[in-house]
Amino acid sequence: MTPTLVQSHHLHAGATPRVDLWARARDWAEIQERMLVPLYEAVYERLEVGTGTRLLGLGCGSGLALLMAASRGAAVTGVDPSAPERLALARERLRPEAAGGARARTDTRLVEGEPADAAGPDTPPYTLVTAFHPIGCTAGDSEGLSALLESAAPLAARGTPVVLVGWGPPERCATSSVLRVATKLADPLRSTGSWRPALRDDLEEVAHRAGLKPDGSGRVACPFGYADVESAARGLLSTGLFDAAVRATDQVQVDKELAEALHPHRRKDGTVWMPNVFRYLIARTK
Repeated sequence: MTPTLVQSHHLHAGATPRVDLWARARDWAEIQERMLVPLYEAVYERLEVGTGTRLLGLGCGSGLALLMAASRGAAVTGVDPSAPERLALARERLRPEAAGGARARTDTRLVEGEPADAAGPDTPPYTLVTAFHPIGCTAGDSEGLSALLESAAPLAARGTPVVLVGWGPPERCATSSVLRVATKLADPLRSTGSWRPALRDDLEEVAHRAGLKPDGSGRVACPFGYADVESAARGLLSTGLFDAAVRATDQVQVDKELAEALHPHRRKDGTVWMPNVFRYLIARTK
């Protein structure tokens, strides 16, 4: 049985969590990542991703969004500087033999590093850049994304679409009530990665700081559905949004309050269901 994050944390309040990173990566890939599939599909449909697309995925993680683009015929490159375990799972997913003949004609590349590491002297410009990891829920996440996008822009031709994603308004995201547990327990460590409410202009501000020109946006319903409360807790813990809370208190306290916060979203059959809305912004390189 795959160990849960609850089993892999051993710490006291104020200590640095010792996390089984492989277990966390598997929980992300098997439970949490699929929640954003409607978003990926909406973006790819709107931008007509297909055989002529050369996609650069920033913070690609375990590669589900890349796999979906590759299934449309796109040539995909994924970059992730901080999640080698997720990237290893992405390599498994994107092996030609893993997907059969449907992907045999597409180009795929995965890079553990920065956007500049995905370019070479003979690399053609990318025609689409995506940053699908949602911002607007963690203190400081927008600043980091601006720098990432600024470094990726030179790898794309002028006018190339760049997709940014953020959480929707808290009143339209049922998961917000659960993520507030992270903020409550992490205080006074709010500046070190705990959850905070999304702001209306988060994405536009990031685009402007990165030197990009906003050119349209959309909202997509992405409900979070889980088989049971345990699966929901594992999926949400795999996001890393509760790490500051664990450092400030301990894993037992976080598990207890997370389970309590999930209880109102538990249905009669034991499943957990939380409707959410995510927003995406299409910006273009100058």
